[in-house]
Amino acid sequence: MFPWRLLCLVALLMLCKGQEGSGEGSGESCDNFTDLDFSHCFMGTSLDVRLLLYTRHNLDCGRELKHHHLSFQPLLNLSRPTAFVIHGYRPTGAPPIWIDHLVRLLAQQEDMNVIVVDWNRGAANLNYFTAVANTRQAAHNLTGFIMTMQEEGASLSSVHLIGVSLGAHLAGFVGAYLKGKIGRITGLDPAGPMFTGATTDERLDPSDAMFVDVLHTDMNSFGLNGAHGHIDYYANGGFDQPGCPKTIFSGKSYFVCDHQRSVFLYLCALNHTCSITGYPCASYSDFIDGRCLQCEAFKPAPCPMLGYDQSRWKDTLQRLGQTKVFFSTTATLPYKRPTYRVDMVTWNQYLRWGVIYIRLHSGRSYTETRIDHKVFRFEQYTSTRLLAQFDEDLQPVQKISVRIITGNVIGPRYKIRLLQIRFTPLEQPDRPLMCRYDIIMEENMEVVFRPLPCHSNL
Repeated sequence: MFPWRLLCLVALLMLCKGQEGSGEGSGESCDNFTDLDFSHCFMGTSLDVRLLLYTRHNLDCGRELKHHHLSFQPLLNLSRPTAFVIHGYRPTGAPPIWIDHLVRLLAQQEDMNVIVVDWNRGAANLNYFTAVANTRQAAHNLTGFIMTMQEEGASLSSVHLIGVSLGAHLAGFVGAYLKGKIGRITGLDPAGPMFTGATTDERLDPSDAMFVDVLHTDMNSFGLNGAHGHIDYYANGGFDQPGCPKTIFSGKSYFVCDHQRSVFLYLCALNHTCSITGYPCASYSDFIDGRCLQCEAFKPAPCPMLGYDQSRWKDTLQRLGQTKVFFSTTATLPYKRPTYRVDMVTWNQYLRWGVIYIRLHSGRSYTETRIDHKVFRFEQYTSTRLLAQFDEDLQPVQKISVRIITGNVIGPRYKIRLLQIRFTPLEQPDRPLMCRYDIIMEENMEVVFRPLPCHSNL
């Protein structure tokens, strides 16, 4: 699938150059990310790695660092933690649209050095395979700089590499060259083409740093399938993302939307507007079936959350080994989907199979979910657990409506008796559980009720 999609993307981007923004700074003395055009991409670019330093004192004006004599570069404080931001393949040569935003959000997390690794000369090439080959040389270059930092007093444990796509593997190579002693690598949808089936020496893997966290959003195209960190977050299973186009007629977005979503989810998490919780599970299908809604291994900490601060889970994850966690999102900011665990006990005379619609009402507003990824079984005294995810967080919930669709359109409507239905808000433990007892409903008909406080456990 990949080669034709990449060729089509490159051809389309030739018509779209300039839409990503120039990345130009506001002052003449600032050092800006390299901005190339298609003439460079056609001819190919020789690798040149530039390191642009940003701190809380110069967020609007990058300063290029020399690879030696770091003591003569006063803005670089080696006693502070350092985050390196590493971009991936750049088929247009334009600066990434997310660079400035990521730099600012990282600086908000703590007082640190943020260094943008600008290897655009080397990543900007119509031949993707040349860019892949250049990752090794770029990694050697960056490794040498980090070793110089270490010689002048920096701690490797305070170094954090954040790599996007091809940049994730570049970060992994740096980590391997430094014997896995750097503090952390974050991989945002590590590149898949040319890395599928690669050994651990040829791609990002958990041994490359003391802690490796990975976010997957496009594993069936430009991203790499599998698990490659101490913790791997899978947004919507790691494949197709909500709101991304499904056909080539949507243009450039068809190719890049799923892959870029990893960056936008990470930005949202850094901005503390998403609060995205991941649930440890063997697969996404098990997750949406409601089988993996506990995080016992992490207690007293909560379930892992996507973002900058992973300290609450780091020790547990290093003990557990590689851990997969799953979550679902909406199509737009703030991406978070309010999630409830729904437990039902049925007591109906006849066996029925169906899918479930649930609405939460608050005033005149409501939000609805359809749980139809599989057909559920309802019979006498059967407990059923569901994962109900909504696009809006309506509070307070004043009414709930439930409908069980069985597909029965010609026969009599059978009654379904719910001895108990309970709604547990998974990500808001301070909110009360909502229950209702002994409900008689007809298949394919909506029943509306007001939730009551829960007085017993299922």
